[in-house]
Amino acid sequence: MTQLNTPYPSTAYLTGFLRSRGMTAVQEDLALALVLKLLSREGLDAVARHIDTLPVLSHTPSIQAFVAQRNQYLGTITATIAFLQGRDTTLAHRIAGRHYLPEGPRFSSLDVYIDEDGGDPLGWAFGALGLHDRAKHLATLYLNDLSDVLRDAVDPRFEFVRYAESLAASQPTFDPLAEALAAPPNLVDDTLRKLTLAAIERHQPTVVLLSVPFPGSVYAAFRIAQTIKAAHPHIVTVLGGGFVNTELRELSDPRVFDHVDYVTLDAGERPLLALLAYIQGERSRQRLVRTFLRDAETGLVRYVNMVEPDVAFAEVGTPTWDGLPLDRYLSLLDMLNPMHRMWSDGRWNKLTVAHGCYWKKCSFCDVSLDYIGRYEGASAIVLADRVDAIVKETGQTGFHFVDEAAPPKALKALATELIARNTGISWWGNIRFEKTFTPDLCELLADSGCIAVSGGLEVASDRLLSLMKKGVSVDQVARVTRAFTDAGILVHAYLMYGFPTQTVQDTVDALEYVRQLFANGCIQSGFFHRFTCTVHSPVGQNPEEYGVTLRPLPPVSFAKNDIGFDDPTGVDHDALGVALRKAIYNFMHGIGLEEDVRSWFPFKVPKTTVSRHRIERALGQPA
Repeated sequence: MTQLNTPYPSTAYLTGFLRSRGMTAVQEDLALALVLKLLSREGLDAVARHIDTLPVLSHTPSIQAFVAQRNQYLGTITATIAFLQGRDTTLAHRIAGRHYLPEGPRFSSLDVYIDEDGGDPLGWAFGALGLHDRAKHLATLYLNDLSDVLRDAVDPRFEFVRYAESLAASQPTFDPLAEALAAPPNLVDDTLRKLTLAAIERHQPTVVLLSVPFPGSVYAAFRIAQTIKAAHPHIVTVLGGGFVNTELRELSDPRVFDHVDYVTLDAGERPLLALLAYIQGERSRQRLVRTFLRDAETGLVRYVNMVEPDVAFAEVGTPTWDGLPLDRYLSLLDMLNPMHRMWSDGRWNKLTVAHGCYWKKCSFCDVSLDYIGRYEGASAIVLADRVDAIVKETGQTGFHFVDEAAPPKALKALATELIARNTGISWWGNIRFEKTFTPDLCELLADSGCIAVSGGLEVASDRLLSLMKKGVSVDQVARVTRAFTDAGILVHAYLMYGFPTQTVQDTVDALEYVRQLFANGCIQSGFFHRFTCTVHSPVGQNPEEYGVTLRPLPPVSFAKNDIGFDDPTGVDHDALGVALRKAIYNFMHGIGLEEDVRSWFPFKVPKTTVSRHRIERALGQPA
């Protein structure tokens, strides 16, 4: 379970790669299929019948609202899903009128938007002409209500994006997952089981690859594997993906292999070529690459890694979305943050400009892992050819470049090639706010179709940026972000709080910098994330350099990633975080930009030490 508006790209990359090597490969998105089955008239009727078996005293407000409006939900779900899929756009008029969709507890979030005169609660967000966006937001609240019903009535772990995430994220043992998998299947599990068996019947595979990008994908992936093992034990199952690459590097619990046959690490191309050759009898088991398996004789987990060079990024082939139901994905409008909506709204072709990160120094990042540490690029011609092929296949011209930080040199070359070909795409992606992005380069990127960029300002403090080895300064960020804005490109800033040694004064000063960046038209969107220490980051590997002490971890046989730490500053970052998020939410809507930043905190904080015109002066200086 990742996102509902567009396929996660790993299957598209691997399918394209395997086909380029002459293999028969197909792909399925069972996460989307599961949601569409549950959110159908038939699915909701099954949920309603299940609720009828529950004691009334167990009914939460979400369940009560569903029961009270059962017929309205059953009567509107098919058309609403079609609307969110872009197949019934005229329904926007009825949805926006607020008399068509049943409304549950999630709609109370609209109350905060009602103006002082009691006017249109969404007018400020969408304007007089934003009928379709308004309807999309209301329809998304409707789906969120139904998600809450599934969580409260069927499976307390259910979420669209982070389903049963707690069973896997940084879980030192397999016990919680094993217990969940041994439990009797609920309605969600049974629906996924039927979808899995139908997919196996359609394709008749000999090998099934399960891509698990995030902790919220793990439980469902194991349920799929469990289903395959029970019904088709001859089928080989392989687990891989971002979660595996990050958290299962010390895997030693044999029970994992009750469900899957192999687990592979890092970029999948080379391990899969070796594994498929082994399955076909063309390679010995000792010549597998980055692969965990259970030894048949000892019953213990073995890690086999014959060192072979990875397949070059330029040679991995063009991703293909063939076989995925591109017209069935749901464009949602959950958050009104202009950048966050791009993650859930619209179907974007996801493409990588380069493998890894060209900077790979940031102290909070997993720079020791392959997906960051191994940097490889491809020529602009190869990348533009991939773009052309994808547009031809999908008929869609929106691209999300999913790099950790797209390299400016590669972006410049690609933009030049796209303009020369008159490709006509729209694209957005993640960058570093470095001085290479001059006004001229920003204009070039805009001309090639760039509509938005996001980048890490992290903690807007030169001291902490230096400690993070971010390689940028606040003044530099101001000039670069303003160059993007002047080119007509939306700018989103990733922000962080709770970094080691960050004081209350640092936090207040950072918020003042952010206020000035908004006030001076440098950024239009931002979000504060709480710093998390991971075992693969420089902070996690060398905590003494950052003035913190790591808390000991229990013995690990399954997942290992996040690690607690003690910071001698003793700051209550949770309390500060509430104020930071409230402030930036208002800044995005032009509210409070002239106020003293201390006003956002419900308790006394020190006055900022930042000059009120610091960013304005920085913009007036040469780069």
